[in-house]
Order: sequence, then C-alpha cells, then structure tokens
Amino acid sequence: MDNNDILIRLRYALDIKNTDMLKIFKLGGVELTEEEVRKLLIKSKDVFRYHNAGDAPDEIEAKEENIKCKNSTLESFLNGFIIFKRGKQDPRPGQPEMPVQKDNGNPNNINNMVLKKLKIALTLTSDDMLDILGKAGVIVTKGELSALFRNEGHKNYKECGDKYARNFLKGLAIKNRG
Repeated sequence: MDNNDILIRLRYALDIKNTDMLKIFKLGGVELTEEEVRKLLIKSKDVFRYHNAGDAPDEIEAKEENIKCKNSTLESFLNGFIIFKRGKQDPRPGQPEMPVQKDNGNPNNINNMVLKKLKIALTLTSDDMLDILGKAGVIVTKGELSALFRNEGHKNYKECGDKYARNFLKGLAIKNRG
C-alpha cells in the first residue's frame, strides 16, 4: 500500500471534502492547489505498459495524471489532520513550532506513523482501535497493538504491515460510513 492509497482510503473513510483536504495540507505546512490535491488522490501507478498492435510490447510510459505522495507529504497531511481535528497546540518554551519529520523511507514505519497520528487526531483509545480492527475482521490483542505504537528501537516494537494499516482504514470506513 503506497502513500497515495493511504490518502485515498483515509479521505473515503472519514468523508473528507476537497476543500477540507486543502485546509489540512495547509495546516500541515504544505501549500497545494486543488488540482494537485486531486492528482494526489488518483491511485498511484508509476508506470503502465501498452500492448496495442502499433506499440512495442514492452514500451513503458509514465502516468502523468497523478502525483506520487512522498512520505514527508503524507506526514504533513497527518500533522495537519491532527490540528484540523483537535486545534493548534501552543508550543512549550524551547519546543519547535512544527514537529521534526522523519523520512527514513521504510514503508512499514509509515504505517506505524499513520496509526499513531490517526489515534491522536481522532482521540481513539486502544479499545476503540481494537474495535475498528475488529469491524474489518482482524483480531489483535492489546499487546500486539501496543507494540505497533512503540518507538523503533524498543525491544517490543513491531512493524505495522500493510495488512493492519489497510484493515484499520477499512474498519474506520465501516465505522463512519456504515
């Protein structure tokens, strides 16, 4: 599951309008136009192949209709979503205005970050999260769930695979849309 897919599923699950998407990105520190947001919400396919009679069988052409969502863009969106849902928090003395973004490129770490930030933004408890995963048909213990929220160096840390992230977003859609 790539970042564009996460954005698409999150937008559907929470029924976020395009104007709200623009506001959320702006709150997260990313200025995008409505056209750029629309292109982010197109399912990402880096390349596709043509197999028509006139084309070479392995000719590859980049798809220009979408914009690939980077890890930093997704993290900015989620930070903006927290502010959108909970309001702007005044920084403590000596604390930076915006949180430092970590872009280490590991897609599983992205899934962990998505779950953490959604838990904060939607003020979910562990029981709420277990219920949401249960709606998608995934049974997880509290210990397994807490391992997903640990820091990466912790001995009980567990990487969040696409299965958990995808099913969490599916359960969120079932909960909010019926």
